[in-house]
Amino acid sequence: MKKIAIFADVQNIYYTCREAYGRQFNYRKLWQRLQSQGEIVTAYAYAIDRGDQQQQKFQDALKHIGFEVKLKPFIQRSDGSAKGDWDVGITIDVLEAAPDADIIVLLSGDGDFAILLDKLIHSYHCEAWAYGVPSLTAHALINAASRFQAIEQDLLQ
Repeated sequence: MKKIAIFADVQNIYYTCREAYGRQFNYRKLWQRLQSQGEIVTAYAYAIDRGDQQQQKFQDALKHIGFEVKLKPFIQRSDGSAKGDWDVGITIDVLEAAPDADIIVLLSGDGDFAILLDKLIHSYHCEAWAYGVPSLTAHALINAASRFQAIEQDLLQ
């Protein structure tokens, strides 16, 4: 049985699904799909903590499914822009999990992760799957993945 590690860039998936489909991603369906393909040994969901009750309910639902939720505070800069991405944290966690996984699953459309997937395939000899909204996923990420899975109607709620 293959060992699967999942890493979900929650903000990226939320906004791309909302923009492309006006709907939300169904993490439970994803979990069931991946569970049928192997043993999920690690699952992290990375989110920004704005302290609102709706988000806390969503985070609790992710925990109930089986994800460990990692939170960063929402930072509003003085110029009005915001900061709150998890790219470095996701990368570190993926590299730590890679020696013990056969399949790394990344939920994100962010092209910055293309070099990470390339590293997984060539240095750790594991499969690197990317899930993303096709029209909003960087071509570099799609091309770097050993398998790209389009987020479409079957993974939405």
